[in-house]
Amino acid sequence: MQNKEQSAVISLYESKHKEKDTVATHTHETHQLLYVLDGDGACELDEHVYDITADSFLIVPPKTSHSIRADSHMTVLVLEFDAGKLSQDVRTQLIPNVFGTARVQSFSAIDSSELRQIMRKMLYEQSHGDQLWQMALKIHIAELLCTLARSNQEAGPGDTNKLRVERLRQYIDTRYYDIESAEDIAGRMGMSKRYMQTIFKEYYERTPMQYLTEVRLGLVKQLLVESDKDIVSICFEVGFESLSTFYRLFKKHVGVPPNMYRTTQRNREGTPG
Repeated sequence: MQNKEQSAVISLYESKHKEKDTVATHTHETHQLLYVLDGDGACELDEHVYDITADSFLIVPPKTSHSIRADSHMTVLVLEFDAGKLSQDVRTQLIPNVFGTARVQSFSAIDSSELRQIMRKMLYEQSHGDQLWQMALKIHIAELLCTLARSNQEAGPGDTNKLRVERLRQYIDTRYYDIESAEDIAGRMGMSKRYMQTIFKEYYERTPMQYLTEVRLGLVKQLLVESDKDIVSICFEVGFESLSTFYRLFKKHVGVPPNMYRTTQRNREGTPG
């Protein structure tokens, strides 16, 4: 894999460490993100020592002195890239946000799942991608940095269950278009479907999937009135997989079919008050 990994603006590679292995203090000119797949140990970032375990994420800005000590067998994914070759938006908005300080960061179950999925896509592109693989890597790293930046904004103390359901609600609000099932959400949350539904209903008096339907139908109503898009396109855009299911849910919750709702609302808005 030398031809791809060494020539890439972005490279993602595995670093294995035996028990008691150490990586001496050193620096890089590139930006680095290290994700601990398994094992535990410690790292030093600019003379600050941190414990690291599976799912720890090390954020290493350029020229940061850092070292690693493995207390057990440890496998680390190292993402290394030249930020100067990324888009201007990524360089000016995401890089300063994510790489403002060297640190070890932990994430919510949802964010951890998102980060793992993105890194899997990057590994695939790097190993098996076509002639567009380097462009695909740049897109994925922008997605990765965006997830990290949002996680920074959302971090804070509070009741554990409340933080979980608020994070879950926000996830539904922003990813309504690609959620497939309650099991899908529970898997991203790292909890059982039953527990997820129990704590969400405790705070919002509805299940996550009921809330998802409300979010989707709210957007449908807005698009019906404010756009000329076909109903089939609107159904697809908000995440419904079946047109018949969409029509049934819309009629059940709104009381009239989508076409009638569009006509009624537009006539009402055109009537002088």
